[in-house]
Amino acid sequence: MSGKHDTEQAAEDRRVGGTPWLAGIVTAVVGFSSSFVVVLAGLSAVGASSAEAASGLLVLCLAQAAGMLWLSLRHRTPLTLAWSTPGAALLVTTGAVDGGWAAAVGAFAVTGVLIVLTGLVPWLGALVARIPPAIARAMLAGVLVPICLQPVTGLVEAPLLVGPVVATWLLVHLLSRRWAVPAALAVALLVALVAVLADRSGPGLQVADAVPALTWTTPTWTLGAVLGIALPLYVVTMASQNVPGVAVMASNGYAVPWRESMGVTGLATVAAAPFGGHTVNLAAITAAMAAGPLAGPDRSRRWLAATSAAATYVVLALASAGLVTLLAAAPPEVLPAAAGLALLGTLGSALAGALAAEEGREASVVCFVVAASGVTVLGIGAAPWALVAALVVLPFVRNRAVQSG
Repeated sequence: MSGKHDTEQAAEDRRVGGTPWLAGIVTAVVGFSSSFVVVLAGLSAVGASSAEAASGLLVLCLAQAAGMLWLSLRHRTPLTLAWSTPGAALLVTTGAVDGGWAAAVGAFAVTGVLIVLTGLVPWLGALVARIPPAIARAMLAGVLVPICLQPVTGLVEAPLLVGPVVATWLLVHLLSRRWAVPAALAVALLVALVAVLADRSGPGLQVADAVPALTWTTPTWTLGAVLGIALPLYVVTMASQNVPGVAVMASNGYAVPWRESMGVTGLATVAAAPFGGHTVNLAAITAAMAAGPLAGPDRSRRWLAATSAAATYVVLALASAGLVTLLAAAPPEVLPAAAGLALLGTLGSALAGALAAEEGREASVVCFVVAASGVTVLGIGAAPWALVAALVVLPFVRNRAVQSG
């Protein structure tokens, strides 16, 4: 099934573009539009104000652009960067931690340090690689479930607001799977704008609030934030972004400079953290747009797609404050429903990977259930406990599988 979809997507790539400059623009627009609502929801969930969330979105765009320019110009490789959408989803389900927003910012910085160390210290990368991929995907799937339920509950609670968004997602799927989520998010923004303008009693939209600005937060560090945000954010980012990103590039014939890429993305994460950015990492899904046929037949020139993607992200950064201002004033059902639709594809892939292998499947199910429960124990959210529970269960179910075999 996935092979058929890959063939259809490659055919669509050839129809849509054919030049590296256009491919880079498409890469950035699709990457930004398909997940910015998840980033805003995640930052808000861990305590960011509207201004701090807008700053986080702004600095992530700028940090990604700077990293892409550095790597593409140095290595002449169409290496694209992104924020961690699964990581932002993790933040949604984690919620506020001990120490509030400043502690969350400190955890973001710790995540960046861990990413840098992964490139410098081989055993750290090997340690992450020892986590069974099925369990890592099960943890991600459990984190995503509550968010992906939002379109369902939104349709029941506010059908006139959420209905057009879901209908757009369905209809555009008939034409292009890639553009279904961006189209749905565009309609969500339109619905939000109409609702805000129609609400005479609300605060309305203030032009001054739409001016992009960076907001500094001095990081603090608490054990609960490090264990509840930094460690699971690092694992999710490595398992669902950096490792697949390398695989996507390899499938298109490009070698990723691993140590330098981890250094650049890790340092970018550390630098962006005080301004609200949660992670910068290798692109995974959108990486194929800049490295594949969409960027033209001449593979030696596809690196230009990364440079045009960087320039496009700088332009998109200017819209960060305006988007946050609009969504903050919008009805509360619109943003969660749009975020849920944006993550349905990721949830499907995570579930497929988590349950594909029969051996150890019970451990993956345990991981999924604990992560989806949303429990908080000792001030630590469900995701790290899900990983611990799965690793405890895994030896027992593996031994049973060996004995029965």
